[in-house]
Amino acid sequence: MEKELTSSVDEFIRICRSHQLRITPQRTAVYRALLTDTDHPTAEDVHRSVRRELPGITFDTVNRTLLTFVEAGMIQQVEGLDRHRRFDPHTDPHHHFYCVRCGRIVDIESDQYRELEVPETVKRRFRVLSQRVVLQGLCEACVLSAKAGKRSESRRKPQNV
Repeated sequence: MEKELTSSVDEFIRICRSHQLRITPQRTAVYRALLTDTDHPTAEDVHRSVRRELPGITFDTVNRTLLTFVEAGMIQQVEGLDRHRRFDPHTDPHHHFYCVRCGRIVDIESDQYRELEVPETVKRRFRVLSQRVVLQGLCEACVLSAKAGKRSESRRKPQNV
């Protein structure tokens, strides 16, 4: 994991240089926080994480840094069903599963989804720059939680005799 993080930070430095972005401790910390968080964090999540390393960093600095990274193509802003923007350092084409109960977003690698063709009617009306499939439902943890809740609820119901 450490080797992977180091190579990703090296890639971060290369990308920053190619976009004429200064490599600051704040930007490096924000990027490192994204790489270590696999849950497609919000700006608030990243801010909370970075404050452990840089206690004086403001939310505004973190938020502007994330948006700069999106603009430079270093990370992606991910569609979420809640009101918070979510971010993903994984920029290779992939898809997502969104849990409607807990809000978790999970990466899905699928050749089948990657091979989906954009319908001609869409191509005629729009200029499609990328495509991503987003599945919605309950993640494994929420399914297990719902099953456990039903079991305990059935135990609590009074039995008719």
